[in-house]
Order: sequence, then structure tokens, then C-alpha cells
Amino acid sequence: MLTRRDTLRLAALSALAVSGLSACGSTPEAGPVTDSGIDLASSSLARTPGLVDGVPGVVGSLQGFAGRLYGKAPTDGNLIISPFSVAMALGMTVNGAVGKTRAEMLDVLGVTDLAAFNGGLNALTQKLESLAGPVKRGDGSKAEIALDSANSLWGQRGEPWEKPFLDELARDYGTGMRQVDYIADAERARTLINQWTADQTHDKITDLIPEGVLDALTRLVLVNAIYLKAPWEKPFEPSMTKDAPFDGGRLTVPMMTGGEVPATYRAGDGWKAATLAYAGGSVAMTIVLPDRGRLGDVEASLTGHGVQPYLAGGTATALQVTMPKWTTRSSLGLKDALSELGMPTAFDQIKADFSAMTTQEQLYISAVLHQGFIAVDEEGTEAAAATAVVMSTTSAQIVDSFIVDRPFLYVIHDTEHGTPLFLGRVIDPPES
Repeated sequence: MLTRRDTLRLAALSALAVSGLSACGSTPEAGPVTDSGIDLASSSLARTPGLVDGVPGVVGSLQGFAGRLYGKAPTDGNLIISPFSVAMALGMTVNGAVGKTRAEMLDVLGVTDLAAFNGGLNALTQKLESLAGPVKRGDGSKAEIALDSANSLWGQRGEPWEKPFLDELARDYGTGMRQVDYIADAERARTLINQWTADQTHDKITDLIPEGVLDALTRLVLVNAIYLKAPWEKPFEPSMTKDAPFDGGRLTVPMMTGGEVPATYRAGDGWKAATLAYAGGSVAMTIVLPDRGRLGDVEASLTGHGVQPYLAGGTATALQVTMPKWTTRSSLGLKDALSELGMPTAFDQIKADFSAMTTQEQLYISAVLHQGFIAVDEEGTEAAAATAVVMSTTSAQIVDSFIVDRPFLYVIHDTEHGTPLFLGRVIDPPES
């Protein structure tokens, strides 16, 4: 017997097959409504291979954006964010922006040519996804890499979405429209979006959108989810893991110790770094270790220069690595961070211009939600993240009642000057 959770999973998987919207007109051509409440739309547009020549520019943008985003993250405690996921969600969104709203968003992303960014991000995503699958380690042993990224659009049923916006997201972001009804049942829409996200992240991100975020004024939610599971090129031996002091003895934590681990080593002002490969060598983790007392300096440099200085160059070597096992979850609202980075107009109910999405209503970004998960142990790393951009319409103006149910006066006048053309009073409305 199918459980409610199984039914939601099947609905989400069915929706993945939708790659765009009808090419006829700007209003989506609705398909059948599923039992889960998702109205599937159809499209003749397929995802393109993207723009390979645009990949280097996209990577440069992402590396800089990563540093700037890190600089706006909480300054205390553990942290896990996915700059890729946030940039992907914002990339989808900016395709619906116009004027100052669009310019500010592109500036925050570090993008000068949106078409090149769309195509380059598309090609980069497909290249990254191609790294998944069976791989061989240097010693000949076999392993498996999982690396998936998925996008989804959840729009208000019946809203006339603009065709160029929908076509672009089908071509370069591989997603069509899942039509739900926020006006009638925002909570059901939230459940469906969260279930889709949980499916894409193997249940590591299960509550991306908290209760109360979506309401009858919500019109569109754009979501990216990314998932990675990768074993080390040379796993750590579990029997070598021992409790040991961390941060000058402030903590005692389980520390993994490896033998000769293949790595790339590099160093800079106040830091050293080691890049540790996952199986097959196509994906890696770079650990940046600040000198004692220099964490703040390194974070400031990361914010100003991005991640590129910590990833470039270096010397291939073998290191005996000792590092902690850890698991971290982060849940962030990015509205304030992105506003401070330079895109406040997108969040302004009056000034935001997303008319390239729809012209029927004025939309603005009411929330940008991000969650991340990472677990690192002797075998490797499992990580997931998801980002949701919530688009809402401005609140309907509250109009006070004006019931003319008693004797009244009236003036007929011109509006420029207020010339009283006629003046009167009504005591008994029926004609005398």
C-alpha cells in the first residue's frame, strides 16, 4: 500500500519530467492535475547543452560570489552553505527581473552578460553531473560518486507567466512549471515543495520552507537542490580515529588520522591549505587552516577576494592528515545578506520589477531561504543544500467601507482646480 509520503514522492518524480511550458502564449498550457495537487504543464522546449565557452566566466563569478556570501553569513558557530545553489536560484530569478532590479541582482552575482551566464551555468551544471557514477581509485578499487543538481518552479495556477522567462528556464535551467494554488491552500503547496526538496537531497533537507512563509499572496517559488556523496580517494582507517584536543584544548573531538594521503598543498599569508581528493580525483575538499590567531584575517581575505586564492596552484604531495569528523546543519534566511550585498530593490514591494515574469501582478522577493548539511567521516563526505526564492505579490490595499445610507451633500467640480460646478444635498434619494 502506498503511504502518503510515497504518493508525494511519485508526484515529485512525475513533475521532474516536465521541462518547460507551452510555446503558445504567455499563459501556461495546463496538463492534468495530479492527486497531489500539482498541475503539470507541457513544453516542446528541451534543455540545451549550454555554452561551454561561458563556463570559465561563470566559475569566476561563483568564486567571487562565494566569498561575498560567506562574509554575510553568521560569524559564530559552524556553517555550511552552497554558493552554487544560491547562485542557481538567483540565476533563475534574475531572468524575470527588469531594470534596476535586474542590474542589482547581476552585480551581486558578479555577472555582466546574463545570456552568457545562463548558458555557461547550464554547461557547468551538466559537466558536474557527468562526474557522478562509478569511478576507480588510484589503487584500482571501485567507488561511486553521487552528484546531482535539480531546479523546480512552483507557480500560482492560472497566473499568466511570460513566455520568454519560461522558455529561458526550460532551455538553460532544465525546469518547467509545477502549478499549485497558493491562494486556496498555501500549506499544501509548501508540503509539496518541501517533499520535492527532500527527494532531491535524499532526505537531508526536509523542511526548506518553514510553516507560515507561504500564504495567499505567494505567486512563485524557485528552488534549487544539490546533493553530493563521495568517498575519499584514500579513506581514513576507523581504528585510527581517537579523541584528541581541538582549538588549544577548548574541545575534545574524534580526530581521524590517515597514512600518506595524496594531496595538493599550498600556503599564503596567514594560512596553509590541503586539497584532499575524493575517489577518482574529479571532486575534492580543500581545507584552509589559518595560522593561530589569524582566522579573522583569513575570513576577511575570503570575503574580499573569493575562494580562488585557496584553490589555485600548489604542490602535489603526500600528507599525513589528521582532522576531525563532523556533521553540520545550517538554516539561513538570506534576505538581509543579499540586500546588504547590493540588491535591495528586489525585496522592495513598491520598487521591485519582475515584469519579465508576469505583468498581471507586481511581484517582489519576499524571502530567500537556504539550508545546508554536511557529514564528514573516515569513508568520505555526504553533503546537501537547497535554496528557495519566494516571490509574492504586494498586499491588497485595505479599503474602508463607505456606505451612503443617510442624508448627504455633494459637489460636482473639476479636479485640477476644484471649481464647484454644482453643489447639492440629498435627503430623500427617490426622485421627487
